[in-house]
Amino acid sequence: MINYWPLLGVAVVVVGFALRWNPMLVVVTAGLVSGLAAGKSPGDLLALLGTALVSNRTLLLFAVTFPAIGVLERAGLRERASAWILGFARLTLARLLIAYLAARQLLAMVGLIYVAGHPQTVRPLLAPMAEATATRNFGALDPGSRERVRALAAATDNVGVFFGEDVFLAFGAVLLIQGFYDGQGIHLDPLSIGLWALPTAIAAFVIHAVRIRIFERRLARALPEAPVVREPQPAPPPGEAG
Repeated sequence: MINYWPLLGVAVVVVGFALRWNPMLVVVTAGLVSGLAAGKSPGDLLALLGTALVSNRTLLLFAVTFPAIGVLERAGLRERASAWILGFARLTLARLLIAYLAARQLLAMVGLIYVAGHPQTVRPLLAPMAEATATRNFGALDPGSRERVRALAAATDNVGVFFGEDVFLAFGAVLLIQGFYDGQGIHLDPLSIGLWALPTAIAAFVIHAVRIRIFERRLARALPEAPVVREPQPAPPPGEAG
């Protein structure tokens, strides 16, 4: 007979997230509830949690990354990024995001997946650069347009890494596909799987690049043109004013 009591942990997660409780507390509580419902002793649960923590200790690197990024942002990283990108006079919003998309996808194809991402590049660097570039080209951004620019920057990072990592031979999804086909008696080497993912990655790059161009044109139509800054004219000498 199947024991369904361990599924109580799922109910704890649903209720906890619906009530907006602390996610860490909700997940740990759900694990304890499911473990106790499955007949595990408190000692066995602690041993299981310790084993999971040791097996995934690399995730603790984010606990070091976030405070470091926070300190840099407080020291003016976002402002410096905005000021630096404005030094490229011919750079537009579309060119900036398409260049980042290409770099992100190429790096993911060679396994450098975590060299960039939302916390370490999009929030402190890419989003402020995109906002500054759009403001220079189209004028002041209203709150809605500003949020859409930020969302597009985040989406660009997502598309680049998602479709680029499938080309990397040692990526988990590639190895999972290989293992599945081996179980069905069909042998595929990782190189073949990665090569077949390449057309999808190219198509994703082209499609998202077109989406970025369309977004830029819509933003240009929705916002007034950037104000023209005129140099102040010297006052005429006394007696010549007329």
